[in-house]
Amino acid sequence: MLNAVLSIAGGLALLAAGAEGLVRGSTALAARLGVTPLVIGLTVVAFGTGSPELVVSLQAAADGRGGIAVGNVIGSNIMNIALVLGIAALVRPLEVRALVTRLEIPVLILASLLGWAFLAGGTLARWQGFVLLAVLALYGGARVFVARRTPSMQILDGFVADVPRRKGGLFRAVAMVASGLLLLVFGARFLVGGAVSVAHALGVSEALIGLTIVALGTSLPELATSLVAAVRNQPDIAVGNVVGSCIFNILGILGLTAAVSPVRAAGITPVDLAVMASLAMVTLPIMRSGLRVTRFEGALLVAGFAAYLAWLIHGAVG
Repeated sequence: MLNAVLSIAGGLALLAAGAEGLVRGSTALAARLGVTPLVIGLTVVAFGTGSPELVVSLQAAADGRGGIAVGNVIGSNIMNIALVLGIAALVRPLEVRALVTRLEIPVLILASLLGWAFLAGGTLARWQGFVLLAVLALYGGARVFVARRTPSMQILDGFVADVPRRKGGLFRAVAMVASGLLLLVFGARFLVGGAVSVAHALGVSEALIGLTIVALGTSLPELATSLVAAVRNQPDIAVGNVVGSCIFNILGILGLTAAVSPVRAAGITPVDLAVMASLAMVTLPIMRSGLRVTRFEGALLVAGFAAYLAWLIHGAVG
């Protein structure tokens, strides 16, 4: 059991280091190639911060651990909305731009409903993965188009500040990308292996471990980002980080994982899928009410997550 816990901890550390190297190397490389900070932020950085979930799900699926692969995505989305967004709102009420309620939230709801419908049969087929990726491509194109017409200078300034200088040259950027990817691969192997061992030691399903331990571990970057953004009074980043991550988790991670190989979502229950989709739908009235997420609404989200976690634990020990 101790070895499994150490494997999980080591895997998370490698994933964090790998994601950091991938983001820094990719942004440096994109900057050298003349890509604008806006496009870097909406594509390279967004992909890089979602890379831990992506690599973990791909590794789990390749190992035949569909419960962990799918549970990682569903659990991450539940935690992002109920826990990350809720805690960020408790720290400081979050102002929401109208664009988020007109574009981002509807896409999140569509993605969640698609994920629910596709996984209801217990298996995510290859053609369904391609459908999810096609929706992601359409959303990405629309997001870049809208952002170029109405850019947020606050977010743009943040992306510019995060783009590494060209010091070190092209080789350094490529080396950072390569090392980041390598660390992600090894981190995913340690995390998945440790999670499987913990599930067997505790006598619970791998899906439960994916929904909880793995999902929490891969959601830590989103939690840290949104908390820091809330403390610094940057609600665009706090809200956009959560919504964007959830969209990418379903359309990008589930889509790519299934496109590579069909995934059997063993142990994922209708309740898990319903909670994920319901939370996505709840965000629309929450964010449209005064275009803000209040502390009271944040407390309700956190309470909802606590109730869901209690239900999971009860099912595991019952």
